Amino acid sequence: MSLIYKVAETASEFEQIHKLNYRTFAEEIPQHDRNESQKLVDKFHDENTYIICLKDNRLVGMIAVRGKRPFSLDGKIGPVERQLPIQVKKPVEVRLLAIDQDYRNGRAFLGLMQALVQYCLKAGYDAALISGTVREQKLYGQLGFTPFAQLTGTAEAAFQPMYLTKETFDDGIAGRISKPLVNFLPGPATISEGVRKAMMAEPFSHRSSEFESVLERVKDKLTSLTRANYVQLLQGTGTLANDVVAAQLSRHNGKGLILVNGEFGSRLTDHAQRFGMDFDTIKVDWGTPFDEDEIKRALCSGAYSWLWCVHCETSTGVLNDLNSFKKVCLQYGVSLAVDCVSAIGTTTVDLTDVTYATGVSGKGLLSYTGLSFVFHNEKITKSDKLPRYLDLGVYAEAQGIPYTQSSNLVSALDEALLIFEQPEEVYTAISSRARKVRKAVEQAGFTILASEEEAADAIVTISLPADFSAMQLGDNLFLNGFNVHYESAYLRERNWLQISCMNNVTEKELNRMLQLLPFLISTDELVFTTNPKGKTHPIEGVGDYERIKNR
Repeated sequence: MSLIYKVAETASEFEQIHKLNYRTFAEEIPQHDRNESQKLVDKFHDENTYIICLKDNRLVGMIAVRGKRPFSLDGKIGPVERQLPIQVKKPVEVRLLAIDQDYRNGRAFLGLMQALVQYCLKAGYDAALISGTVREQKLYGQLGFTPFAQLTGTAEAAFQPMYLTKETFDDGIAGRISKPLVNFLPGPATISEGVRKAMMAEPFSHRSSEFESVLERVKDKLTSLTRANYVQLLQGTGTLANDVVAAQLSRHNGKGLILVNGEFGSRLTDHAQRFGMDFDTIKVDWGTPFDEDEIKRALCSGAYSWLWCVHCETSTGVLNDLNSFKKVCLQYGVSLAVDCVSAIGTTTVDLTDVTYATGVSGKGLLSYTGLSFVFHNEKITKSDKLPRYLDLGVYAEAQGIPYTQSSNLVSALDEALLIFEQPEEVYTAISSRARKVRKAVEQAGFTILASEEEAADAIVTISLPADFSAMQLGDNLFLNGFNVHYESAYLRERNWLQISCMNNVTEKELNRMLQLLPFLISTDELVFTTNPKGKTHPIEGVGDYERIKNR
């Protein structure tokens, strides 16, 4: 690996921080007295979060972030808000910016600034304040720091108060050459230039012939991709689409059966409860596939008229066996409804013999969030007993345009669907990425929740041991430019982290992320920061944390 950026968390890293602090601010810049130990522990050490730069486990750069007031700068110039030329709601102070003399070629400095900006944005800070040495005023300016207030310090060690915002960073050299985050999220999707252009085009009326033509083309592409007879597009997320399916199932006579092996199976039960539907559930442990024989025994009783399940369980990365569900429902004359939100666009989905299915634009189809779909194989009639917006029959009767539609969202999806003219090529690429991720994670000694036989290629779920924080790993990947999935409540509760393989990423970026993993998941000498609720999370407001303590 080259340079690695992370939040300091090991005893070795803190020891090196004290030494670099001494070399920089006692020996090089005479801000503090020298001492025999050649270490300098900052007076705010217990309140600092340190973003560091490592090269082969050697600390070569650091910066301290502190959100607790008063800032050290408050003590020098008075409350900073009185002198700032901009309005800020949540400022943070950054101090102790130091780069080892062997690494002052700009790369470490630039990387630290990029990591700092990512950190501050994620934590909700809107301005970073610093006292920068006047010796490097030009460099600070190139990075987007803007001077304000009077100089502080002494003649030998003079410092200029400066502020950095997202806007000033973007306008500086560092911002202009920064690469966007590499997207390993299961949504929002990475948007191609063609899709972006379609989204930003001048909108046109949903009542125009032009819109009818685009919508019909999109519907044809979606039904061709899934082998469904019909599809209706909704202005909303997958939750809306599943509400529409719940509305349709509420019209069916008889009792239902819902399968639950993850968060989104559980949400189906919530949809059904809100409609007052009569149903039972088959629940298995999260990450566990269903037993086909158990489902058969339930359906052969004749007690159920419909079955509702999830195809790709996003919360676990398990790909439930749709063909098995279809077979057993056909055998016993049961209507089948399927949440295919994370499956469509990531794997072959055959909706033949499926009564209802849902999907969205913003995941595997790689378009913008905002559209959802309900597929159906029989013609649907409207019902005056259902809420208008949730009545699938109203959409069908109006040829898919009962209410206002966004021409931009539909046009963007139309463009995104072009890559699915050869869908197997898309699925093969996703599968290849998933195999590489699985191999790298397992070689690093960690467990993937779903077995290879039951795993969805789209989402790899890493189950981390209790003594290692998925939040810290996710934050550190973020500081290095990789956006992975770990902040949802159901992942935090289980200490899981997910790497989604559904987005188009270059081989180079995938390899870089996989090479970085082993360096970030070493648990040697770990030191954790723990908030009062016992959850480890360095990017959440430093003032909330107890004193750093050994594991």
